[in-house]
Amino acid sequence: MTMKSRAVKKGTTLRVIKTLLGFYPIMMPATIICIIFSAIVGAIPAIFMQNVIAVVERSWQSGDWNSVSKEIFSFVMLLATFYVLSLLSSLAFNQMMAFITQGSLKKLREKMFSGMQDLPVKYFDTHNHGDIMSHYTNDIDTLRQMISQSFPQLMISTITVCTVFSIMVYFCLWLALVVLAGVAIMLIITKKIGGNSARYFFRQQDSLGREEGFVEEIMNGQKVVKVFCHEEESKADFDRINDRLFEESQRANKYANTLGPILNNIGNVLYVVVALVGGILLLTGVPNVSISGLAISISVVVPFLNMTKQFAGNVNQVSHQINAVVMGLAGAQRIFSLLDEQAEEDHGYVTLVNAKEVDGEIVECEERTGIWAWKHPHQDGTLTYTKLIGDVRLHDVDFGYVEDKMVLHNITLYAEPGTKVAFVGATGAGKTTITNLLNRFYDIDDGKIRYDGINITKIKKGDLRSSLGVVLQDTNLFTGTVMDNIRYGKLDASDEECIDAAKLAGAHDFITRLPEGYQTMLTGNGSNLSQGQRQLLAISRAAVADPPVMILDEATSSIDTRTEAIVQRGMDALMKGRTVFVIAHRLSTVKNSDVIMVMEQGRIIERGSHEKLIEERGKYYQLYTGAFELE
Repeated sequence: MTMKSRAVKKGTTLRVIKTLLGFYPIMMPATIICIIFSAIVGAIPAIFMQNVIAVVERSWQSGDWNSVSKEIFSFVMLLATFYVLSLLSSLAFNQMMAFITQGSLKKLREKMFSGMQDLPVKYFDTHNHGDIMSHYTNDIDTLRQMISQSFPQLMISTITVCTVFSIMVYFCLWLALVVLAGVAIMLIITKKIGGNSARYFFRQQDSLGREEGFVEEIMNGQKVVKVFCHEEESKADFDRINDRLFEESQRANKYANTLGPILNNIGNVLYVVVALVGGILLLTGVPNVSISGLAISISVVVPFLNMTKQFAGNVNQVSHQINAVVMGLAGAQRIFSLLDEQAEEDHGYVTLVNAKEVDGEIVECEERTGIWAWKHPHQDGTLTYTKLIGDVRLHDVDFGYVEDKMVLHNITLYAEPGTKVAFVGATGAGKTTITNLLNRFYDIDDGKIRYDGINITKIKKGDLRSSLGVVLQDTNLFTGTVMDNIRYGKLDASDEECIDAAKLAGAHDFITRLPEGYQTMLTGNGSNLSQGQRQLLAISRAAVADPPVMILDEATSSIDTRTEAIVQRGMDALMKGRTVFVIAHRLSTVKNSDVIMVMEQGRIIERGSHEKLIEERGKYYQLYTGAFELE
């Protein structure tokens, strides 16, 4: 194991402990105390055995057997009392550990999911979704095994080893040194084999995440796989990833499973060596060196043999837990990496509020009036209110998803309230990127974007996005009823508002033909609906939100021509009086736009109305006539 991976592991272990203590500051220490007590009591029988044998040995030498039974009985009763207390403490810590384990995992899942909601869109664009899911499944499960099983057992075994060795030193230093030599050999082997095992267990968790990501990707694209007869290639790709996982797992478990038998046999050899050394010490009469001051006798050597067996067994038990501990730490490290991801930054202070006009002035109010305003606090403590009208302006905007590769160059455009702005151009020209910048899914590298005269970096992201209605090309529906999915756009919308929005979007007719109408349950991203029907629901969802600015990113791309005509009428009504940004490959859907922006390689190369661009016979003319010929 490298120094770097060892440092990571140490830091992860400490963080797991701090996390558990943070979740349960009283119950966790109480559990540890019960574990310590139970482990110490488990090592006590060696002392009782030494005392019992000493009593028998003394009585045999003196020939006085009258008080033997009484002394032995008192020892047995005392030992029985300790065992009962140990049983009670064991039951207590097992119950508390079960509660701590499940409670901690619940809290960790909540923290992960809560933190994930605050991550920027960039994180999800750059990380495999299946690998992210693996944090909630495999990584959490390995952590569960470590906390509930390996951690208590490891602690019991470690405390038992320390306690037994202390008793050994108390009875006979010579025999304790023999055991210590055996321990040194065990530690060297454990460090070598256990280190290799740890390295491959970390790799195994990463490989497992990659495999789940691949499976999730293929499941989502199963239709594409079948259409292009890519089944065999998919199998080959999966086999390659699965073979990698097999190799990492096989190596990790090979080292982990080798360690146990080796340590077990070293323990057996150590038992024989202690017996031989003890016998030699008895025969030669070597003076004992011990804290107890006892001479070397049968009452010392016999308990020592049992302690050696107990000692080696617990060291072996520690090795058995290395597998689960390392896997748990690997899972914990991945969980903490997700928790440590930088949340989406938001330094905005301008908020969106309900407003009304009083004597020609905009004032804030509690009730919903259909009028919104930007609430702008100033450094001098004053507040100003700007009515939300949907005036969007981009000034010399440059942007790149990565630092050294710009996607947009010097973009300048003006969308006055109530105007319809369309973006056309080849795939990759930067059309969707502009809408991502308006939502502040990404922040621009240079230039300014102003919304009703306010720099959008000053507007809180949640308020900014609340004022924008978005219909994307890729429709996402959630598990729930049709009504729930429409209401997603406005959580406090009434059933009547949702139905009116569906009628506006042209979705009402097909919804009423569903088995349970608006109460029809949707699952699997609305897999029981056609692509066009899913898109109509997405448009209905945007309509019920009733935002002043709409962004339609290929909103009708998945709808047939007949349905498009129905939807277009609803969208025309929806767009009336709003600022609308439209991205479309079907140029027939943008003809009635107030201004059309023709984009190429991140630049606006032409702009104007449909008629004006046709007259200029430039790029738009070529695109339009080509589309017309295809139609």
